[in-house]
Amino acid sequence: MSNSTGWAVPEYSAFDSETCSIARTLALVGDRWTLLVLRDLANGVTRFDDLTTHLGIARNVLSKRLAALVDAELAVRTGYRTEGSRERYEYRLSRAGRELMPILLAFMGWGDRHLAGPQGPPALPVHADCGAPVRVAVTCEAGHDLGERPRVRVQPGPGSRRREG
Repeated sequence: MSNSTGWAVPEYSAFDSETCSIARTLALVGDRWTLLVLRDLANGVTRFDDLTTHLGIARNVLSKRLAALVDAELAVRTGYRTEGSRERYEYRLSRAGRELMPILLAFMGWGDRHLAGPQGPPALPVHADCGAPVRVAVTCEAGHDLGERPRVRVQPGPGSRRREG
């Protein structure tokens, strides 16, 4: 069976959605502030005060989001001290946090295509080594680019379980 999005859905609704990896990921990063904190960390804004200023976020909200990212091992907190100051902290993405970069780039690309104003996108991601524009592509492990309208079949994995009832 296939739905209008091109995703083939074999008895998908028969499986427990609580084991879904999308749901689990959203439980960690699924609110606006967390995604914006991840974006800023990925772009090199790493110090608490700089994050507060750049995001325009309340300190208590930022503190909670950063603590959750550290607890989830998506960010690492390290101390630093400027001359004459008390210890302060900066945050860097962990390896797991850096693996979220394609998701951030996909959100950015979608927003650029559908929400950018008449002047165009506010930022352009480019490869730091060669300067070419960066794009997110969906590929299979055999190396096939699935293109603009990817045909994907979702099948039960080893961690799936049937829904009760």
